[in-house]
Amino acid sequence: MKCEILQKAGEIFLKLGFKSVTMDDIANELAISKKTIYKFFKNKEELVDETVCHIHETMHKEIFCICDKGFNAIQENFEIKNMFKNMFKNSDDSPLYQLKKYYPKTYTKMMEKEFSMFKDCILNNIEKGIVDGLYRNELDKELTTKFYFSLAMSVHDSTLYTYNKNTLNKLETNVLEYHTRAIATLKGIQILEEQLEKNGF
Repeated sequence: MKCEILQKAGEIFLKLGFKSVTMDDIANELAISKKTIYKFFKNKEELVDETVCHIHETMHKEIFCICDKGFNAIQENFEIKNMFKNMFKNSDDSPLYQLKKYYPKTYTKMMEKEFSMFKDCILNNIEKGIVDGLYRNELDKELTTKFYFSLAMSVHDSTLYTYNKNTLNKLETNVLEYHTRAIATLKGIQILEEQLEKNGF
């Protein structure tokens, strides 16, 4: 039951935001009493914290599955971006920005995990791309990783962007294109153009 609550809470939080969703909303969606939720979580803050961890673990598993499928480095990044597109497809606002604003402790903990995972993932992607001749040899891998992480996270700041339907997906695609053009060889640019066309951009 706890796993079901975390799964449903994650879906609702990503769709409607962390602030507006109540324990009653989650109970109603699951057709259970609010008391049942409180058997597992003492308050909403604890539910948010554990739900974010659950989302994060699920996301990591999906990313690792994508990385194991043998895509080239640029295809791999687009597959991961599409995973995020599906995750945030019903969001008209950035769940990450709401998390930062209303649950800062959970946000800080999540971002520390996120950078650790992101760093390993992007470093591996860069190394793969260099070996395959899609990225330039002389790249500063550590700096490139930090640049990309900072830029990717910036799209979730609603003080910088106004969101409506599909905004996050478009911004994430723009960031990925910007990042790839900055590090790619001519061969890599060709694959980038193919991926952009394939994904409707």
